[in-house]
Amino acid sequence: MSTLAQASIDRRRSRFAEGRLGAIASSAARVIGFALLTWAGAKIQVRLPFTPVPGTLQTLPVLLAGALLGARAGAASQATYVLLGLSGLPVFALPGSGPLYLLGPTGGYLVGFVAAAYVTGLACRGAARPGLVGALLAFLAGGATLYLCGVAWLAVYLGGDVTQAVRTGLAPFALFDLAKIVIATGMLTGWRWIAPEGGAAWKTGTPR
Repeated sequence: MSTLAQASIDRRRSRFAEGRLGAIASSAARVIGFALLTWAGAKIQVRLPFTPVPGTLQTLPVLLAGALLGARAGAASQATYVLLGLSGLPVFALPGSGPLYLLGPTGGYLVGFVAAAYVTGLACRGAARPGLVGALLAFLAGGATLYLCGVAWLAVYLGGDVTQAVRTGLAPFALFDLAKIVIATGMLTGWRWIAPEGGAAWKTGTPR
């Protein structure tokens, strides 16, 4: 093989490697960015006297992570958020951090963040660039997943009282979260107008 041909191959390999590194760095930045948004959402909260679960803005970045990053990257962003808290950083809504925090009343919701982002990403991908209704249904599926995980663990925390878990872990926040889902749908629809690709969850070349 001539020196000229080898140099050309080396340049192509170098450009490919640089492109791969750039894509990995960009994906990592988005994952970390949504983890930080979920952290910020935890600190914007409303505490109600009759429930141990605070109302926060976290649902919004959780669902948007799945829709915009895709199922796997969206779930990774929320797993990153949870791991930050388990490592001792004060990122959670209630006081405290570390592994034992998962045994508290909101432990199921934290697991639900990861699952909800994944389900939302899958629903968006399966809808193949959905319209307004498709996006709304995807967010509803993610929201339902979040509550399923959260209320299930809250029932265990409350000694197996499912009715009380629904009364304190779902009913007070249902309308609030429906409003956030409507906002997320509007934000995603607006993003699709700005970015023709419609977000990473609809890009065929983006790992899900």
